[in-house]
Amino acid sequence: MDNQEYNSIVSFIWGIADDCLRDVYVRGKYRDVILPMTVIRRLDAMLKETKPAVLERKKQLDAAKIDNQWPALCNEAGQAFCNASPFLLKDLTSRGKKQTLEADFKAYLDGFSPNVQEILDKFKFRDQIRTMVDADILGAVINKFTSADINLSPNPIYKDAEKKIVKLPGLDNHGMGTIFEELIRRFNEENNEEAGEHWTPRDVVELMADLAFYPVKNKIKDATYSCYDGACGTGGMLTVAQSRLLTLAGNRGKNVSIHLFGQEVNPETYAICKADMLLKGDGEEAEHIIYGSTLSFDGNPSRQFDFMLSNPPYGKSWKTDADKMGGKNEILDTRFDAYLSDGEELKMIPRTSDGQLLFLLNNVSKMKTDTELGSRIIEVHNGSSLFTGGAGSGESNARRYMIEHDLVEAIIALPDNMFYNTGIGTYIWVLSNKKDDRRRGKIQLIDATNMKSSLRKNMGNKNCEFTPEIRKEIVRIFLDMEESNISKIFDNSEFGYWNVTVERPLRLRVFPEREIPENAFKKQADLDTIRKAISGVPVSTPHDDWDTFADATELKKTQLKKIRPYITETDPRAKEVEGESDQELRDSEIIPFNYEGGIEAFIDKEVKPYAPDAYVDKSKTKIGYEISFTKYFYEPVKLRDMKDILASLAELEKESDGVIDEIIKGLK
Repeated sequence: MDNQEYNSIVSFIWGIADDCLRDVYVRGKYRDVILPMTVIRRLDAMLKETKPAVLERKKQLDAAKIDNQWPALCNEAGQAFCNASPFLLKDLTSRGKKQTLEADFKAYLDGFSPNVQEILDKFKFRDQIRTMVDADILGAVINKFTSADINLSPNPIYKDAEKKIVKLPGLDNHGMGTIFEELIRRFNEENNEEAGEHWTPRDVVELMADLAFYPVKNKIKDATYSCYDGACGTGGMLTVAQSRLLTLAGNRGKNVSIHLFGQEVNPETYAICKADMLLKGDGEEAEHIIYGSTLSFDGNPSRQFDFMLSNPPYGKSWKTDADKMGGKNEILDTRFDAYLSDGEELKMIPRTSDGQLLFLLNNVSKMKTDTELGSRIIEVHNGSSLFTGGAGSGESNARRYMIEHDLVEAIIALPDNMFYNTGIGTYIWVLSNKKDDRRRGKIQLIDATNMKSSLRKNMGNKNCEFTPEIRKEIVRIFLDMEESNISKIFDNSEFGYWNVTVERPLRLRVFPEREIPENAFKKQADLDTIRKAISGVPVSTPHDDWDTFADATELKKTQLKKIRPYITETDPRAKEVEGESDQELRDSEIIPFNYEGGIEAFIDKEVKPYAPDAYVDKSKTKIGYEISFTKYFYEPVKLRDMKDILASLAELEKESDGVIDEIIKGLK
């Protein structure tokens, strides 16, 4: 199914909202009806063929007085869910009285198995029934969703009895997810929600799946694997990952299975994800989808996974999570707090305005270390994760932890406008804790910003896509570790630096004749003592040497500290004050790890020629990491040759002369 067919279905469903809900709901509330009804209709279509068998089995179970009937009924339905009510959704279109329709519709909803009931509860859909009944629009909504002009079933609808001419194609599970997400995108735009609330388009998900599995396809064995997404949304990444692994394994004659795990904080998208798992018959997998925030409530604290794919929210505050965890400065979660080999604690808590790196660290904490394959992480971020935060910050420390543990294989820059609800630059991080020998200690940067194909019609902000050919080429560049103008490979140390504090000694000239204010001391006696001490300093005492002058006064350190601001000034010609630096002259320098000779060589070459007395306060030195694509891939615009510019100017001058002549003639 192509984008045009997706858009046709979305437009039809959107039209239901405009046709039936306009005078009853404000536009921002359309989603409260449309999204759950879309799920219900999809479930209904999946259960249509087996409905008679389910009802027959229910009669038998009722006669036998069996209480827990759901396992048997779901088995009869051939799905991980079922509906034991006597109705299909289409049956309710014949109800003439709205009271009868309301009762039967509620009975129909109550007939769903418990796993579907949870989905409906998360949608809070039952709260809408009374509103629709009172406005007499429930029947119209059901009629629209069961119309012959729309097909939400996985099976195609044919024009002819021989089933040769397709009228409406069937929808696979990811296609259904695509439609859900396009509806959510539109509703978000109606509500002016943040651009960061976006879904990962299928072409990007396909590339992520390729990057997860192709590098290790020869290592896949007859085994069971696990895949996890800590910000799973509607589960699209899990679905594609499952399909990719099974395909690759099948091509190599391997018999594998894969268990899917996910967590989602948004109740609607959580409900959609659970529904998607049920629609595939994966009842067990549906139970692996956890509701709640991954940051403050880790639904899989003791699990480790073979593959982890995710597109966490970026540019979004996680302050609520931080508060639940005891406050940003008190978080002790081991996922976000590490120790270096020398025992130094490495806090990796980023600013509360953006928590995307925490999702990556969450995945890192779930990597397997006792298997040949280890774990592979493929995650989408914006540019903030690459460079936000100076040395010693939570963001920099997170990068430091991952790079120094040699987990980062590659980072791929994607084209702008790849996502539906944001046009900002995005990057795919590729991590592994079992790197190939050729990748150890190295990171590959791939600039794929110009590797794109334009869409015939924009989908929100998305105006381009990765074709299968483009995805194949990106994966080839990655697998071959090709070096070119769009692919560069660096040692891990390339991205590290020292942030050093450069000090200059404090130099003070003394002016003993200057008056000390009367209010400098509470007691007049103390002031008198100070004045007497200063006046008693021998005349021969140098005024360009504070230490010598201070000793000559025989005053206490606390007294000297109080009077120094009044009787001294900095003077570059004065002698150094022992053990003190001049804060006004303090500076900092960023020194790359790869600078030949390190910190000392940098100071000797770059600083001391201009400030011979400069020195580094080693206690303040911090280590930082950042990755700048601009630094490595920026190509300045080639300037025009001066001869061409002069020729153009001469041509313009000739043209302007002719125009002026015409104007003058016109005036005459």
